Amino acid sequence: MKAQGGKAVYGASVGILMLEARFPRIAGDMGNATSWDFPVHYKIVRGASPDKVVRRNADGLLPDFIAAAQELVADGVDGITTNCGFLSIFQQEIAEAVGVPVATSSLMQTAMVNALLPRGKRAGILTISGSTLTPAHLSAAGVPADTPVGSTEGGREFTRAILGNELELDTAAAEADNVDAAKALVAAHPDIGALVLECTNMGPYAPAIRAATGLPVFSILNFVAWFQAGLSPRRF
Repeated sequence: MKAQGGKAVYGASVGILMLEARFPRIAGDMGNATSWDFPVHYKIVRGASPDKVVRRNADGLLPDFIAAAQELVADGVDGITTNCGFLSIFQQEIAEAVGVPVATSSLMQTAMVNALLPRGKRAGILTISGSTLTPAHLSAAGVPADTPVGSTEGGREFTRAILGNELELDTAAAEADNVDAAKALVAAHPDIGALVLECTNMGPYAPAIRAATGLPVFSILNFVAWFQAGLSPRRF
């Protein structure tokens, strides 16, 4: 057998476009490499702060994300994802620019989760910023327009620390914010049968949300694991 070349980096099928941030990325956060059971290849998009992407619609950043995605593909990745659910607004443009599969947002799972549920049940979305998650973000990810959305904005730690790009994070308080927001969303919409976590920093709190609500919880972690399985199928 002959080994085939052509890449600069081998063994990492998934390339992750990262926001430029300094807040703590604990285990279970997409930006913590120990969160993955397989190698990933990171690329930081300079100037793409959490505030600019989430609260200011990533204005002016599309060329930077496309350039970074193209660099990842040139390095050798087989597919692209991002570490912010709000980047769904760039899904079509990035996919057209790179020529490999692109999964910009955890929100893209919503339609598939809906298909898993019995009649009369639907997915609900938990986001870091309900006030700036627009119909355009949802539409770009194929999310039904009437999908219930809850947010951690009313909490005391998670949204403030992440979008404020703070150097410290009270993880217990952040977990409480996520659990409280999920419980409030489910209480307001009894037809919710599962939860989709928009924010890629919510992964560490998925078990607590599941325990508190009794509902299946789908995060970027399981989405990208599924993505990876398609890009690099397991050999038997």
